[in-house]
This record gives sequence, C-alpha cells and structure tokens, in this order.
Amino acid sequence: MPIDQQQWSITNNLIYPKSLPSEMGNTCLICKTLLVDKSKDYCERHERFRAAITIAPKLKEDFFGSAPAPFVGEYGYPRVNVGILSTIEHEQDAWMHDAPQQWAAQNYGISEVVNLRSSLVNSRFQAGVSDVRKSEKFLDISKEVGMSSKPVDVEINLKKKPFLSLNFDNTALPRGPPGELVKAQVTENPSISRHVDRVHDDTDWKAKDAMSYLYKHGYDENFLTRILSVGTIGMQKDRKLVPTKWSITAVDDSLGKELITKIKDYQTTDNLAYFGGYLGNYYLILFFPEVWQYELFEMYVPNNPGQTINHSTDFESFSGRRGYAFNTQGGYYAARLAIAEKLFSMKRQASVLALRVIREEYDTPLGVWVVRQATRKALESAPIIFGDKELMIKYASAFLKKKFGFDVGVQMGKSILLQSLKNQKKLSAWN
Repeated sequence: MPIDQQQWSITNNLIYPKSLPSEMGNTCLICKTLLVDKSKDYCERHERFRAAITIAPKLKEDFFGSAPAPFVGEYGYPRVNVGILSTIEHEQDAWMHDAPQQWAAQNYGISEVVNLRSSLVNSRFQAGVSDVRKSEKFLDISKEVGMSSKPVDVEINLKKKPFLSLNFDNTALPRGPPGELVKAQVTENPSISRHVDRVHDDTDWKAKDAMSYLYKHGYDENFLTRILSVGTIGMQKDRKLVPTKWSITAVDDSLGKELITKIKDYQTTDNLAYFGGYLGNYYLILFFPEVWQYELFEMYVPNNPGQTINHSTDFESFSGRRGYAFNTQGGYYAARLAIAEKLFSMKRQASVLALRVIREEYDTPLGVWVVRQATRKALESAPIIFGDKELMIKYASAFLKKKFGFDVGVQMGKSILLQSLKNQKKLSAWN
C-alpha cells in the first residue's frame, strides 16, 4: 500500500500519523486514492482510521476518564505489560467501548468498532504474573476495573503524552494509544456484583468452576475474559495474570467443554444447515444426526477466486481433542462455543461441520469475538432441513459455489468428519 512517509509510519498492524492533516485534499491521505466525494479525507478502505486523527489533539499526560476494561499483554512473559484501558474523559456510555455482543446486536461495522476502540488509552505498567497474589496499587486498580459491572472512573497520570497508534490483532480487541503509567487513582467505588465478589473471595474454587458459575448467572465470555486475565478467580496458589489473548481462548475452551459434556446426553438433531455471518465472516454450519463431533474449515475467498482456495482445518471426535487447535487457533474454540450453546438450547447433539468463508470486506482484524458473533448470527437463522446427509452435502457444495464462486469439493474431500460419518457408531453404542 503506497504511504506518504512524510505523514504516516506503518509497521505491521500499527499506524502512526506523524502529523495531523491541516486541510482536506482530493486524494485519500493514506493511500492517495482519488476521492469521488471531495468532502472526505479518506477513501472507504481507510475511513476507519479517522478516529485516530480525531483523538490525536485530545491526548495528554493527565486526564480523568472511564475505564471499561483491563488488558494484559503476553510479550516478556512471565513479566508482562498490564494496561488500564480508559477514555480520555468521563463518558456516560463508556461501556460501549468494550461490548462485542452489543456491537453485533446493532450490526456495527468495522469503522464503528475501530472508532470505539481507538479512543481507549492503554495506560500500562509492568508486573510479574504472580504479583496478583499480593497487594499492589496499579494491579489492585486493574482488578477493580476487570471485576466491575460498569466502567470505573479513574484519574490517570502518564510519564508523557501517549503516542498515537492502532494495534490490531486476530485474537484480542483493537487497542488505542499506549502510555507509561506513573500514577492512577479510582475516583468512584467500582460496581462489583455479589456473584463476582463470591468467586473472588473464595480462594478454594477452581477458575473453571468460577467461570461456569458466573456464565450461568448471565455474565458473558467477554466479562469472564477480563476477570481471568487479571487473576481474580481460581485457587489462591494458582492465581496469576493471564495474557488477554490467552484468557480469551481459555474461556471459550472451558465454557465449550462444559456444554459439550451436557449435550452428549441428548438425542441427535435432524440434518440441518444454517448460514449467516457478520463483518465479512460467513458460516455454513451443517448438523448431522450423529454423536458429537466437530470440524472447522477456514477459507479466505477473494472476490474473484482462482482455481484453488487454501484452507485451515481442525477436528475433534466424541472424546475431544488432546492438543491445541494450531491450524485454526482461537477461531476454533470461539465457533465451537457458539455451536455448543445452540445445541444446548435445542437439547440435542450432532456431528457438526462448520465452513468459515472470509471475504475481502473483512480487511481489518478485530479479534476472535467476530468469529463467535458471526457463528451465533448464522445459528440464529432458520435452518434448512434435509432428509439425508448426502443431499445436505450436495446442497452445501452448490450453495457455496453459487454464493461465493468457488468449489468446496477439495475441502469436503479432506473432511475427517465426513469420512467418519460413513462408519459412525450410533448413539446407543456410547451408552
């Protein structure tokens, strides 16, 4: 992408404006594409970076803001950066800066999500992962922010004005300008519920059991990720900081496994096909009336696909996986949680083949929450019911060919799940 190096510095997923634009031009300030709409500074592709320009004049060393979430980095482990993510002024609706389920419910676009996340200053400090077992002011504030049901008003003092950047990631949510924390103070009492207080105070409760308890009481996976990452749950000897990227997958995996254990006792579904998506991530999900199995294929399909579509895939049998899903990574567990939730609500089990199609419109990584919400949206659609599995498989191939212009035959031919269905034991064999 051609960049005016006098104005912008881009490294990997970071974008740094070197100076603010003084006036509007006729081309995009980032890629110099000719603009049809002369009232804009950026082309449609780079409109999402407008928030970075907007927030730049407001950045300063000292401010009063609202903190909706903490963030724990993974670099340097076991000594990591811990951040208090906050707005640069008090906001009544600051919770919307960390609300993936709400974004999906309102069909927020990429630009809207980036705008919200880019305005959160990452006031960070370093800590050892085991330091959460003792009292330390910055860590105590991070814990309060993580456990609070609503954003906490904080006074922040940084070493210097934070530098402007946007940090994108395939697993975690985008993060805004970072700054080195010198002083922090909570200016109001955090709103911590009795359920959260209970799991925090009980140091003999395993983390997975604490998460299960809160999940049953309506706390979503995003909230559970926050409290796990800042070490506020689990047995006392095991409590530690968990990098946010790791805690996201840990929560998805733990909740998913618990639901799967329950659905294995249910009767099977019909042959059902669901389709839907969100932010350029589309899912065709096939339920086969057999015992629990799960396979995910992820495929990037450009608008003009060639003859071959590369894919990544992972699989688990009725007995589960023995290792991490290295091919599809966090997306595997995020989609599996959404699928398990659906089957649990139906009081049914199934062998599930999930086909993820990633399109060019998803041009900015926003985190694995997109996968989870896209899968949920797909499963909210009305399913197509088939009389037999062969007919459903043929439909899936024809549908993807018509919808996205590529032949999924290669992927279907490599499916461990479809191969196993030919010799699948019936549910009674597992009883």
